[in-house]
Amino acid sequence: MNPQIIMAAGDPNSTDIWALANSPVLWICALGVFAVIFVQCVLYSRAAKKAAPHVDMPLNEVKESFRAGMVASVGPSLAVVLVAIALLALFGTPAVLVRIGLIGSAAAETGSASIAASTIGAELGGDTYTQQVFGVAFMAMSLSGAMWMISTLILTPLMKKGGASMSKRNPAMMALIPTAALLGAFAALTVAELPKSSIHAILVGISAACMGLCLLLSKTLNLKWLKEWALGISIIVSIVAAYFLHTA
Repeated sequence: MNPQIIMAAGDPNSTDIWALANSPVLWICALGVFAVIFVQCVLYSRAAKKAAPHVDMPLNEVKESFRAGMVASVGPSLAVVLVAIALLALFGTPAVLVRIGLIGSAAAETGSASIAASTIGAELGGDTYTQQVFGVAFMAMSLSGAMWMISTLILTPLMKKGGASMSKRNPAMMALIPTAALLGAFAALTVAELPKSSIHAILVGISAACMGLCLLLSKTLNLKWLKEWALGISIIVSIVAAYFLHTA
C-alpha cells in the first residue's frame, strides 16, 4: 500500500491516530484479507477431499481430520485473540485484523512496529505517537509480514523437492525429521518461558499436566473427542491459572 494514500486520510502531526487507524481504506484492506483467507479455506478443503481417494483415505477420516484441526486451532486462536485485544489500543481494529489475521505473531508485529517508530524518534503509545508514526509502523509491519509470505513461497517448493529426494533414499529418516522438528520447535518455545519467572515455570507445569491428563483420560476411557480438545483445554486452563497467579 502506498504510504501517501494512508497519510492523505489525516494530519501527519496529529496524535489522534484513530482518525487514521479506522479509515475506510484500512477496513477495505482488512475485509479483503479475510475474503482471501475464506477462499483459501474452501479451495484447500476441496483439494483435500479430492486427494483423499488417491491415498486410500475414507471420507469419514477426512471429516475427522477437519474436525480435529478445527478443534485444535481453538486454543492457539484464543491466545492470538487475547493478544490482538491488547494491540487494539495501539493500532486500531483494521490494522490488527490485517496483521494478526495473516501472520498471527504478535511479538513479530509489535517488534517491527517498535523498531520502525524508534528510527524516527518516536515511541508506540507515547506522546510522540502521531499519525505519521502510525503510518510508518503499519508499513513496517506489512513489509515484515510480506517477507514471511515471500520466503514461504520460495522455500516451500525447494523443501518439497528435498523431502521427496530424502524419502526415496531413506524413508525412515524422512518419517523422523518432521516429528523431531515439531518437538524441537515446541521444546524451544517452552524452555524459553521457564527462566522468565516462577509463575512462568508453574504455568508450564500446569499446561503439561493438563495435556497429559487429557491424553490419559482419552486413552483410558476411549474418548476421541477429548484428544482433539486437549490442546484447547490446556491453553484455556493455563490462561485461567495465569490470571489467578498474577492477581493473587
